[in-house]
Amino acid sequence: FTYSTGIRPSCIYGGADARERLRDLERGVDILTATPGRLTDFIERGRVSMACIRILIMDEADRMLDMGFEPQIRRIVDEEDMAGTGHQGGQRQTFMFSATFPKEIQALAGDFLTDYIFLSVGRVGAAATDVKQTVRYVENRDKLPEIIKLLNTIDEGLVMIFVETKRNADYIENQLIREGFPSTSIHGDRTQREREDALNTFRTGQTPIMVCTDVAARGLDVKGVTHVVNFDFPNNIYDYVHRIGRTGRAGHTGEALSFFCDKNRGQAQALVDMMTENGHEVPEFLVTMGRNSG
Repeated sequence: FTYSTGIRPSCIYGGADARERLRDLERGVDILTATPGRLTDFIERGRVSMACIRILIMDEADRMLDMGFEPQIRRIVDEEDMAGTGHQGGQRQTFMFSATFPKEIQALAGDFLTDYIFLSVGRVGAAATDVKQTVRYVENRDKLPEIIKLLNTIDEGLVMIFVETKRNADYIENQLIREGFPSTSIHGDRTQREREDALNTFRTGQTPIMVCTDVAARGLDVKGVTHVVNFDFPNNIYDYVHRIGRTGRAGHTGEALSFFCDKNRGQAQALVDMMTENGHEVPEFLVTMGRNSG
């Protein structure tokens, strides 16, 4: 976005070449995009100052304030030389963005914001209306044959398949390759280089099927993702919203298929509510499961 604008951007994150990024920082940058861990590391090394920050943005803010990142965020904002807000005689503005924002995390967000305004486009935590949601009852042993059957019906577009574990991601990827489907995978045991290579072959359509854990549920914007499959249903409805949000982006439509079984009954009512809200047909088994699970 900054091409030919004269604005100098840089980004720092774990697994990337730190020396090259440090050279960028020494020359001076206008916009720095960073993950909390690597930013804290550079601050500790005395290579980055927060004193001139005028705009601080937290994307996926609910995850930034949860999942163990909160102490790092608090340190960056409170303990370093971060410029103050208007309330503190400074000029810094803070923005937080996310598709989901649980109430307890909203309360935590207030610690970092002064006289803040809460804006929502649609209902907080709702799924995109451009994604068609379908749910099927599938036992664990039947999931692989079902996914193969589904993939045989898709002629074009990119497909993301979400699984619960890193081991399962590797297993499903290998099984699909054996069945003749060009596939790749992304999960927490992959190096940054391996993740970027997998993402590149996925984007270009060289491997149009990507099996992934929740490391790929947020922040990935890949054009052409037409289908998201929840091979393993997530443990909470917030992750479901983020996963299916990988398709149906920027005015395009997409399809999300979820395999559901007894193990997932705790999420049944939340899923019924979400599908009903978006006008999707809710299967009878899911309605019954939601009612019985209380």
